[in-house]
Amino acid sequence: MAGYKRREQYRNEWKYYISLWEAELLKERLLPFMEVDPHARDGKYTIRSLYFDDYWDSSYEEKMMGVDNRKKWRIRIYDFRDSSIKLERKKKWNSYIYKESAEITREEFERLMAGDYGFLLRHREPLCQEFYYECMVNLMRPKVIVDYEREPLIRQEGDVRITFDGNVRAAIAGFDIFDPELPTLSVLDEGMTVLEVKFTQLLPEVIKELLPLGGQEFSAISKYTLCYERAHHLTDVMAGISKTNNGGRKHEFARLF
Repeated sequence: MAGYKRREQYRNEWKYYISLWEAELLKERLLPFMEVDPHARDGKYTIRSLYFDDYWDSSYEEKMMGVDNRKKWRIRIYDFRDSSIKLERKKKWNSYIYKESAEITREEFERLMAGDYGFLLRHREPLCQEFYYECMVNLMRPKVIVDYEREPLIRQEGDVRITFDGNVRAAIAGFDIFDPELPTLSVLDEGMTVLEVKFTQLLPEVIKELLPLGGQEFSAISKYTLCYERAHHLTDVMAGISKTNNGGRKHEFARLF
């Protein structure tokens, strides 16, 4: 990885909880100024992400404690297909995000699930090499699968992407991301969805004026956190119990917030 340098361009990311009827109204208002993402079939697609965390569940704990600068690792697919499998690292600083991704094969995914990490060190993608370090030093392992249906709108001016993420659920009983029959548990209140607004430059005023939705505030929404709690509170009786004294302090501190 010698000489590997990349300029990190962070994007704005705003999130809201909104009702389904608000989502439909907002889509109607936005469509004259935006277009449906051409990758979406019939206007939407299913996203499935397998999230990883380290031995101390740092990604979960740092979110619960409100740490401003944090990161998450995941493997993401679309519509349960293996035509595009991405290892991703998402860095977050306050309301800004930076996402890196590397394509991996179905065979490489299966090797990861079998606990074979050695190939990552020799991978052509530097991000995979960094993931090898996380797996070996910090014991990064699969934690939970997150499913949802996304309806994406885009606008080239300002590199704007607005998505409506509904039916968010935690898949349980395994980590086979290609199995569409995995049982799932819903994590959102009935009739609610997640609105995400991402943009790199200035948000066009015509878009900005449509967004407040009655003065709603941003929400600190984490699909990973919601699904981790939903799945592990029911399937892992040891969730939240410290593994080391340091881990115990982290969990105790998290419960204060």
